[in-house]
Amino acid sequence: MEDNPVLSTIIKRRSIRKYKAKHIDDALVATILEAGRWAPSGLNNQPWKFIVIKDEAVKKKLAECTKYSGIVLECDTAVAVFYSLPDGYNRDKDVMSIGACIQNMLLTAESLGIGSVWLGEILNKKKDVNEILNVNDKNELMAVIAFGYPDENPQVTRRNLVSMMLS
Repeated sequence: MEDNPVLSTIIKRRSIRKYKAKHIDDALVATILEAGRWAPSGLNNQPWKFIVIKDEAVKKKLAECTKYSGIVLECDTAVAVFYSLPDGYNRDKDVMSIGACIQNMLLTAESLGIGSVWLGEILNKKKDVNEILNVNDKNELMAVIAFGYPDENPQVTRRNLVSMMLS
């Protein structure tokens, strides 16, 4: 593992829900977004859009849209990830591409010493989030990712063995 830095980062990454009161430099946020931008997508359509949220008043409104409000309030930076419907061509492939985009951002954050957590429960309030962020209905919320310097060290969790079917 240690001789494979990508696999090592994948294994080391944990969902971080507690953050230090420390600012993430904008250049590091740009690096994380750049990693997302390079995710594979069908026909290279890149169907994602990002909104970077640092403003405390906006985070407070977003926090009201999820039972994980403490995470949103405590993180330094949140990124809302949207599926740009006009840029899509096949919903299944596009949504998988957005998942790869998010994973790229999570792994890049880990490699930079920045903690993150992928918030999905907030999807129950997609319309409210769009309204708060002034986003039209041609963009569908896929996730909000919280970023910050970790103030916790979650333990490695068990993983199931890979099952394969050979033909």
